[in-house]
Formats: sequence, structure tokens, C-alpha cells
Amino acid sequence: MPKCLAPCTDSDGPDGRPPGSRPVPVGRSAAFSLSDPAAPGNDAGAPAAPVSGGEGEPHSSDHGGRLGSTDKRLKEGAAGGAPTALGTSCEPDSRVEVMDSVAGPGGQLPRPCTVLVLLNPRGGKGKGLQLFWKQVQPQLVQADISFKLLLTERKNHAREMVRAEELGCWDALVVMSGDGLMYEVINGLMDRPDWETAIKKPLCSLPAGSGNALAASLNHYAGYEQVTNDDLLTNCTLLLCRRVLAPMNLLSLQMASGLRLFSVLSLAWGFIADVDIESEKYRRLGEMRFTLGTFLRLAALRIYRGRLAYLPVGVASKKPTGSPLEQQHQGLVDAHLVPLEEPVPSHWTVVPEQDFVLVLALLHSHLGSEMFAAPMGSMAGAMHLFYVRAGISRAMLLRLFLAMEKGRHMELDCPYLVYVPVVAFRLEPQDGKGVFAVDGEMAVSEAVQGQVHPDYLWVVSGGTESLPSLESQPLPRL
Repeated sequence: MPKCLAPCTDSDGPDGRPPGSRPVPVGRSAAFSLSDPAAPGNDAGAPAAPVSGGEGEPHSSDHGGRLGSTDKRLKEGAAGGAPTALGTSCEPDSRVEVMDSVAGPGGQLPRPCTVLVLLNPRGGKGKGLQLFWKQVQPQLVQADISFKLLLTERKNHAREMVRAEELGCWDALVVMSGDGLMYEVINGLMDRPDWETAIKKPLCSLPAGSGNALAASLNHYAGYEQVTNDDLLTNCTLLLCRRVLAPMNLLSLQMASGLRLFSVLSLAWGFIADVDIESEKYRRLGEMRFTLGTFLRLAALRIYRGRLAYLPVGVASKKPTGSPLEQQHQGLVDAHLVPLEEPVPSHWTVVPEQDFVLVLALLHSHLGSEMFAAPMGSMAGAMHLFYVRAGISRAMLLRLFLAMEKGRHMELDCPYLVYVPVVAFRLEPQDGKGVFAVDGEMAVSEAVQGQVHPDYLWVVSGGTESLPSLESQPLPRL
């Protein structure tokens, strides 16, 4: 059963609570108003931690990013809201609306609002619970956001909880860990019989894992400078307090085994996937695990053999596939895909090379909090496809990854690195080497194809401006 803990304002205890604070019994349905000083676990005489600027200021300068123009307006806060009592049964809230795929309920979460927080206490360096009480909870107090906190206890636990949760009780789902926990939540929502409604439930990513790529991307879209660790967590918490929603793409993946997966970040094969999965044993190092894993894999650089094909952005808008894939997920149609047993449609591009160092399909700007992999930004209805051909030297590959920290790797004009914006792809490994990493989680290496579903879900972000149109994207670099 998930653990539900009462809010508190310190984290001196071994599990993140102050000594003597009282947990909610396991399995008991409860939520607390963070503005209620008499709630269990809160010191009735202690004021909430002050947050400057009404709802706080980001740990960076606002440099006018694409989703950052509404920040000034959103700094104005409003107080109020009735507390949610301990033990109150969960009834669907009349304020919770089902959003359509375009507008949402005014583009913002309501005030006050109640959220369900899913937290992996073992993610990253294992300090997520302490960080929640010390950094997140004080800001939620100021923003009039009440919550119920559930701790995951095993792999796929979040997927199970979300699959069974009464979503009408919550205005949003807050996911605090690395990218893998968000992956579990997304797939749990898509497992539900009411998946079409469930996937519209607003989501928020709070970084407490190793990579934190989705949180770093949302931080970038909000117009903030690239930051890591506690500063990134503070910025993402401020986005939650400001309540602004923006649409986000969903990547549907079809595996040769018949498995259907859904991703909000990436699919990697080859070098990046091996570093991600093989460095798992060093997770206590935080994001440094990827640096160590990169050097270890460079010392034994592998070549991966496979077939790659893709549907470029410009072609996709003009020549849709005539017969979409029959295998569907309860009505979610991958209109650009045909069965894996069939050749790709004639208007797709087939990569002539079959020896690769890596292949990466990426939906967002960042592959990690310090890996600015796609400085061209997010694209409505499309994803970034990168691949590195065999023949690249270890020195050049290292230069690419070092330059990626600031998003300068495309400026190196490496002849082995290819980038193209696409709406669909197919990848068929041939030699059995390597694994897939889907949003950082391991998947078996087998034939796979995927398609982007534009603006399919809603996420707490820095603004509501539309993402760039497909027609405005730059031509691919070949």
C-alpha cells in the first residue's frame, strides 16, 4: 500500500519528517490544507517559510524564453480556500473540469487547488522526501495548494496507483522523482478504461532524480536559465504555484512483441541508452553517474547494427499514410504507421547506413538537466531525431557530449551526426546489441516504431503560448 504522510515543515527525521510528527495510517484517504497550521504534522506556532515575490522568484534570470512572457502576470497571487480535513472521503470536485485537446479550463489550475503528489523516495540520491518537506511544501503553503503525498515502494508502483486512483479528487498529479516515474504515471493513465479523459489530467514534474530531463525542458521553456539540483526544483515548484498549463506531445510506441508504450521524453538506442542503463548502479552520484558512464562506455565504444527509417515533418503534412495501423490502443490511432511486418510507406526516408553509434528520438529540449540536446526547442506534433553513424572517433564523440551541456554540439559540424525533425520513425536492431531506454527506463531491444500525437496531454509550464508550427521548423541537417 502507498504511504501517505502528513505535511510538515522540517525534515530532521530519518524518513524526512521532523521527530515526533504523526504519519497518516497506511491506506487511509487523507489530504491536508497547507494553510491550516493546526493540521497534524504542522507546528501551529510556526509561520510558513517566507517566499519572496508573492510566490517566489526563480533561481535564474528571466531571459524572455518562448513560454516565459506570462510570468510577470502570474506572480500576482491570491489567498483563500477551504481546508481539506483529515480523513475526509474523496468526492469528485465540481471545480475539476475535463479539458479538451485545445484550450483547457482557462489554461490554469484553479485557486485553491488540491493535488496528488507521487514521490519516489529512492530516486536519484535518495533525498526526494527531505527535499519535498524543505523546499516544496513551504512554497505550496504560500500558493494555497493542498496535497496528498504517496510514496512509491517498487518499480511500476506509480503505474498501479494511477491506474486505480479516483482522479476526480485532484486538480493535478504532481510527479516528484526522475523521468522514469513520469513514464510510469503516463502509462498508468493510458492503462485505464477511461484513458481518454484520464490522460487530460494536468501533470507537474518536480525533479528529484538523476536526469530530470523533462523538468529541465520545462524550466527552459519558461524562460529560465539552465540550472540543476535544488535550483531546478525551486523553479519547477514555482511553475506549479503559478498554475499555468500548456499542451505537450505524446509519443506512441509499438514494439514487435505487440507491447504498446507511451513516452513523454525520448527513446534512445546505442551509446546513450547503454550509458543510461549501465550507470544505474551509480545512481547515488546523482547526475554525475552519466559522466562516469560516458567515460566507461567511451573506453569500450560499441557499434550497433540496425535499420532506421523516418517520416520527415514536411512530407508528413502532405502525404498521410492511406491505411493506418490497425493495432490501436482503445481508439488511439497511429495514422502514420503500418504494421511492423510491412515495409515503411514509400514517402518515408530510409537511412542507407546500417551501422550506428547511437539513435535518439527526443520530444523536448533537454536529455538531462545539463544536456541541452535540442536547442531548437520543442515542436508541436513532431520530435527531434538524432543519429550518429559508425566511424566517429572517441575524441569527437566526447567533444559532442561536452558541447551538449550548453547546446553547442550542432555547431561542431560533425559529419557523423545527423539531425532531422520527424513525426514518426521505425528502428529495427539487427545484431541484438544494446537495449532501448524509454524515458530512461529499460526496454528490450526489438523492432519498434513510434508516432507523435500532438498536444495530447497537459503539463504545468511557464506559459500558454502555442508551440512552433510544423511549417516554421528549419530544414533538417543531413
